[in-house]
Amino acid sequence: MSKLLPAIELETTAQPRFAVIWLHGLGADGSDFAPIVPYLGLPEDLGIRFVFPHAPAMPVTCNGGYVMPAWYDITYIDGINRGVDETGIRASCAAIRRLIERENERGIPSRNIVLAGFSQGGAMAYTLGLTYPEKLAGIIALSGYLPAPALLEPALCQANRQTPIFAGHGSEDDVVPLALGRQACQQLAEQGYPITWFDYPMAHSVCPEEIANIGQWLTERFAAAAA
Repeated sequence: MSKLLPAIELETTAQPRFAVIWLHGLGADGSDFAPIVPYLGLPEDLGIRFVFPHAPAMPVTCNGGYVMPAWYDITYIDGINRGVDETGIRASCAAIRRLIERENERGIPSRNIVLAGFSQGGAMAYTLGLTYPEKLAGIIALSGYLPAPALLEPALCQANRQTPIFAGHGSEDDVVPLALGRQACQQLAEQGYPITWFDYPMAHSVCPEEIANIGQWLTERFAAAAA
């Protein structure tokens, strides 16, 4: 059995019935998004375990080879084009998949789990969520993109063809351009995925309006999963 990624865990109630596995961006760690949980406005009786894993540290080529937390190496950035290490993406998918399996072992089925991520974490949420063989409650990609369509397309799974997707992006994002996020949304919409797009007047970040929208969306997804 593979070693679990270290993670911060927060539970809104004892014995949660639902889980959100939230993946941070390049150079950050699991503590990056843990503080937003109280601001999501979730119902008090909705028991959720939030899992904020820490990505392994590795050299990142586009950042001068500096070692930092990353889900995969980015070899170059040219406008909206990025060179990515597909082997690293596969390895991170396997590690995050183990976190989903651990939630299953703790009594939370995959259909009650949302996979979320920001930036590079959003790219991973897309990649793993769309290829996961069991139905998930939802996918959240914040300032995200499809990092390796050639890797993704042959592995798409029917189980998550109708899984709701929340895609949020800043209109002033100078790290992951808005056009890159829109491109991912358009590609998935054209393939029939139920994706909802939100953009906000912000840079490469999150804002109170987006946090509120995420909270409402999570409440709706988990209510549907519980029905």
